[in-house]
Amino acid sequence: MPGAILGAREDGPVAKETYLYQTIAESVRQDILDGRLQRGDQLPPVRKMTERWGCAPGTVQRAYQELARQGLVVSRHGRGTQVTGEPAPAAEEPLRRAGLVHRAEAFLLEALTAGFDLEGVEQAFRLALDRWRSAPTRPEPTPRRIVRFVGSHDLALDRLASHFDEVAKGYRMEARFVGSLGGLIALAEGQAELAGCHLWDQETATYNAPFVRRLFPGRKVALLTLAERRLGLILSAGNPLGLRTLSDLARDGVRFANRQPGSGTRVWLDAQLQRLGVELDQIRGYDRGETTHSGVARLIAEGSADAGLGLEAAAAAFGLDFVFLTAEPYQLAVPAAAIERAPLRELASWLQTDAAKAALGGLRGYDTHSTGTLTWVS
Repeated sequence: MPGAILGAREDGPVAKETYLYQTIAESVRQDILDGRLQRGDQLPPVRKMTERWGCAPGTVQRAYQELARQGLVVSRHGRGTQVTGEPAPAAEEPLRRAGLVHRAEAFLLEALTAGFDLEGVEQAFRLALDRWRSAPTRPEPTPRRIVRFVGSHDLALDRLASHFDEVAKGYRMEARFVGSLGGLIALAEGQAELAGCHLWDQETATYNAPFVRRLFPGRKVALLTLAERRLGLILSAGNPLGLRTLSDLARDGVRFANRQPGSGTRVWLDAQLQRLGVELDQIRGYDRGETTHSGVARLIAEGSADAGLGLEAAAAAFGLDFVFLTAEPYQLAVPAAAIERAPLRELASWLQTDAAKAALGGLRGYDTHSTGTLTWVS
C-alpha cells in the first residue's frame, strides 16, 4: 500500500512518520521525473494526501517542504502547491542523476528482456566505457530535433526510442507515458507528434479506431502497427496462490497491482471484469495504478503484490510467472499531415523492414507479422 514504510529500523509513530514523509516526497519527485507531474501542475491538497497515505497532515506538509527545498515545487497562499520548472541549483544535479538512473534502468530491462544476464550486461557496459575512455577524440554531440511521443507504455516502444536516431537521422524521441487515452487526447491537442495506444472498444470488439474517430472528428489519422503483444496475468514466481483467471483476483488475500486509469490495459480489464460480473471493490489493490508494465512487474517481484495485468515481456524480465489471456495490437496514431513529413515517414518505412521485425520480435511475447501495417481512420 502507498503508506508502506521501507527500511525503517526504529519502531513507534515518530520513526514511522519520519520515514513516511521521505517516502511521500520521493513518490511525488518520481512523478515529476517521469513526466506524470509537469510545470504548473497542482499537487493534491494536504487533506487528500493524508487520506491517501493514512498519515497526519504534518507529515504531508513536511514532505511538501522537502520538495520545496529541492526547488521542485512552490507553495503560494491561496493557490496551493505547484510544480515549478525552475529547480534550485542544489536540486538540479540530483534530479539529473535520478533521470540518468531511470534511463539506465530502462536499458537494463531491455537487455534482460532480450535474454542477457546481469553479469553479461555489466561486462558489456564496462567494455563500452573502456572503449569510450580510450578513444583519442570523442565526437561532440550535435543538436537533434525532437519527436514527441505520448501514450501507453510498451517495451518495444522503449527499444524504438533508444535507437530512434538510427531510424530517423537527426531526430530523437522524447517519450511520456500517460496511458492510451491520455496519449490520443494529447495528440488531438497538438502536444505530440505520435501517440501509442491499445484501446479495446467493447461495442465494436475492435481496438483503437473507434476512439480515434471520437477524438479526431473530420480528421484523417493513420494507425501504424508496432507489434502484437501477449497480455495476461503477471504472477509471483511459481504462482504460489494458483491464480489462473481474472475472477481469481477477487479471492481473499490476493493483492493486485493495477495500471493507471486511461491505460489500454485497464480499459480492457474493466470490460472483462464487467463481463464476468466481478465487482471492482472485490479486488484488493484495484485503485493502485502503475504507469508502466515494468512498474507492475517490479511490485510483484518485490513482494508488494501477488498479481497484475501486463505484458509477457515484463514478466519474463523479472523472472515471474505469466498466464496468457489475450493478444492485442499496439499501434502508433499519427495525423495525416505529420506522417508525410520526416521523421515519421522514415519511421513508417523502417517498420516495414526485416531489420525492424528482427529488433522488435526479439522481445518475449511479441509477434511482428503485422508490424508496419498502416490503416487509415477518418
